[in-house]
Amino acid sequence: MRIFAKMFVTVPRLCRVLQLTLAVIKPDAVAHPLIIESINANILENKFLIIRRKDLHWKKEHSEMFYAEHSNRFFYQRLVEFMSSGPMQAYILARDDAIRHWREMMGPTKVFRARHTSPDTIRGRFGLTDTRNTTHGSDSVESAQKEIPFFFPDFCIDRWMKEEEPLYRAGKAIYDPHKMIHTLSILT
Repeated sequence: MRIFAKMFVTVPRLCRVLQLTLAVIKPDAVAHPLIIESINANILENKFLIIRRKDLHWKKEHSEMFYAEHSNRFFYQRLVEFMSSGPMQAYILARDDAIRHWREMMGPTKVFRARHTSPDTIRGRFGLTDTRNTTHGSDSVESAQKEIPFFFPDFCIDRWMKEEEPLYRAGKAIYDPHKMIHTLSILT
């Protein structure tokens, strides 16, 4: 009986730490309010916590800096022009294994493949071309750590992980539909 009691007490400490990922809704989707509404609902239905969210419109220089690693690829110029062509939305999402879950929700980068192999994904439903494929998401922990500060320079990942992550993981967050983010509701 004591062993069971010890195991029961330690179960909450075994919960996995929340992982952060960057999610960007590209100009092709932001131009259509019903698509944005659907993607937001999909994020919430898939148990993501929206830690930060912002609307933005990049200048060409921002696109060039963000996609610099692709500067010698054939699609670079087209991507830079597109990403600075209109408003976007950027999110910091959190949940267990957030990077993998967000990438699964987005679907394959190539829209033709997404439509045929993963039609229920965001790109399968809303993507137009391989450049206008509706969304971007970090592909690894390392890229999330690099990309999040690019979009959210005032957000400190280490501080959030140390101070706020345990509270979010413990269920102390509520969704604010007006701000469209989760906020901590700490009861005193």
